[in-house]
Amino acid sequence: MGNGQGPRHRGRDRGARSPQSEPKVLVLPGDEIPDRGLQPGFGTYRVGRRLFVSIMGYATWRDPFVRVVPFAGRYIPKPNDVIVGVVQDVQKTFYLLDIDASRWAPLHTSGTPWEPGPGELDQYLRIGDAVLVAVENLDPTGKIGVTMKGEGLGKLSGGTLATISPAKIPRVIGKAGSMIHTITRLTGTRVAVGQNGRIWVEGTPDGIHRVRECLRIIEEEGQWPGLTERIEGFLQMTGPTDDTGPRPPGPEPVDRTQPERFDEGAPPPDDDPRAPSASPHIPPDETNEGEGPWEA
Repeated sequence: MGNGQGPRHRGRDRGARSPQSEPKVLVLPGDEIPDRGLQPGFGTYRVGRRLFVSIMGYATWRDPFVRVVPFAGRYIPKPNDVIVGVVQDVQKTFYLLDIDASRWAPLHTSGTPWEPGPGELDQYLRIGDAVLVAVENLDPTGKIGVTMKGEGLGKLSGGTLATISPAKIPRVIGKAGSMIHTITRLTGTRVAVGQNGRIWVEGTPDGIHRVRECLRIIEEEGQWPGLTERIEGFLQMTGPTDDTGPRPPGPEPVDRTQPERFDEGAPPPDDDPRAPSASPHIPPDETNEGEGPWEA
């Protein structure tokens, strides 16, 4: 908005700039923005030949859509999203997961690696357990289907959960995973990032605390460029601490292999060490490569 005109461009500007050179534009509901030959995407709607904004956020132009990335708000599921759910109820043939969306998501036994008998579901997952699942389907009524079958998916044992606005998740990951790898390398933690704004963290109390501080910085300053460098500087300056005071950051964790699978039909042990990889699957249209408000 540095030119004083804001987002209220007219149709005659269409094609004047390529999507890659378009600056970050703050928009408000009702603002008119150019489509630049792209299709209306999330947070936009068309009236005749004119394109308008329905939510507050940053407008982005990336083929084939022009969309608005919101500042905050509840998670809106999309197929193939990898998310962190928390078990809220155990039924006869499925678990009910809180995924921080408008409704809970059922995880049916067919979407797990186990084959429990009647009344045996609580031998595998219990109320309060966290799981990494993928959104498998959405039906017209709003029901959300999820699955635990897939690379890196499964029960998240130990660790703790942190939260951040789902709109900031691309910033948490960073371009080509730069941000999340910086955080895990300098804190000695393992993480699973859910696109619903939930982040599972495993490590020392100090490492978990420093990850939370990084998430706070990302939440507050995620709209500004150069964020990865600021996070790296913060972690290097603070360093992990012990009883003798600050000490240099430790080496990068070497255990980044995928967790072992349970045998089909066998309940998981209480000390299940499985944890997902540090780089979750991100659908191509949600990456922050190239210019845009989420570039690290």
